[in-house]
Amino acid sequence: MTLVIDNSVVNVALPEIQNALNFSTAGLSWVVTSYALVFGGLVLVSGRIGSIIGPRRALLIGIAIFIAASALGGLAVTPEMLIAARVLQGVGAVLAAPSTLVLLMAITEPGVQRARAMSLFVLSIGLGAGLGLFLGGALTSALGWEWVMFVNVPIGALVFLGVRALITETERHSGRLDLGGAAASTIGMSALVYGLTAAAEQGWGSTTVIGSFVLAAVGLVALALIERRHSAPVVPPAFFTRMSSAAPLLAMMMIPAGQFGFLYFAALYTQGVLGFSPLQTGLSVLPFTAGMLTTNFTVSRLVTRYGERAVGSVGMVGLLIGLVWMSRLTPDSGYLDGLLGPFLLLGLGAGLTVAPLTAVIMHNAPREHVGAASSLNQAMQQLGGAVGLAVLSTVFANTAATAGAATGISTALTVAIVFPLAGLLLFAVWARRVNVP
Repeated sequence: MTLVIDNSVVNVALPEIQNALNFSTAGLSWVVTSYALVFGGLVLVSGRIGSIIGPRRALLIGIAIFIAASALGGLAVTPEMLIAARVLQGVGAVLAAPSTLVLLMAITEPGVQRARAMSLFVLSIGLGAGLGLFLGGALTSALGWEWVMFVNVPIGALVFLGVRALITETERHSGRLDLGGAAASTIGMSALVYGLTAAAEQGWGSTTVIGSFVLAAVGLVALALIERRHSAPVVPPAFFTRMSSAAPLLAMMMIPAGQFGFLYFAALYTQGVLGFSPLQTGLSVLPFTAGMLTTNFTVSRLVTRYGERAVGSVGMVGLLIGLVWMSRLTPDSGYLDGLLGPFLLLGLGAGLTVAPLTAVIMHNAPREHVGAASSLNQAMQQLGGAVGLAVLSTVFANTAATAGAATGISTALTVAIVFPLAGLLLFAVWARRVNVP
């Protein structure tokens, strides 16, 4: 939850950060992009590192780096200092994130206990996204932008102490790091995330974007060739040779593509069309969090009774209906008649979707590849968010230029429906039930 909150609170504080540190308009985007690039570039490698040194140790090191980087960011007096802190935050986050799921799998038993743990894991992500917007607005308004960074220090310290006191190390998987695969995955993923991020600002036909996609293709093709010959690959090819394991991963990419778009355009509509303050925007998204809370209290029992595929598919249908509803926004729509219902339904759908989908991905992995499965799970979410924002921002920009912001948002959300629909088809057809009552 700490890592998700960090992204949300920083986004809300961007205007204040620009004024305080004299960021240029182009330079300001690097406050977000630098973190995304590091996380996206290293996420496939981090799971393998965690398997070698131990997931508990990797989590503790990652949290420690994240805390130190957050303190540095709060003390920043120049744009360069803040961007350096964001890079370090990305390093800490990407080392810690995959280890969380590995440890969760290790300390729970299959069935109700693990399903409940998965639902709580997903709930923490949803709470982080919703509370981050609220917390970012409150901290920025009351204490200044520096506190969107400083707030991570006490929260991270509590997590660090809790892990040390309560979690024991799990089995390590010895072996050398696949250096060729690590280099290829880092180059490929970094170039892909950068290309998608730049496409939203520079256009899909710019030289920078095309060059990034070419480099990404070279890196990912090299990764596929290297991993076929390595005994301990960063990305085991077996994950993509069967649709039963590949389809849930692809579905995990589709869901954030639509969900990140909804959160992005919710902020644009409430502030740009309705005139909400950052704090009011944060409060307006709380029904989404309430919806997630509601379904997370029951999702573990539902999964145990009906299976991951049935519950996850119902959740994706909820996401579809929520996006369809929200895409009906007009310039005259208000919060109560245009946003409240979709926010609540999207929260209910997300609470039923992500936990079953995550469970299927993790259960499909052999014990020696659990770390890789966790990394791939994180990578698909990162890529999905980047793809969604790049595509939907382009649609919004092209439409809003002639028809206005509200129509641009409505059109972009209509396109966003494609993503959860694709995720539903992939998951409903190929996912296998893994928990037996």
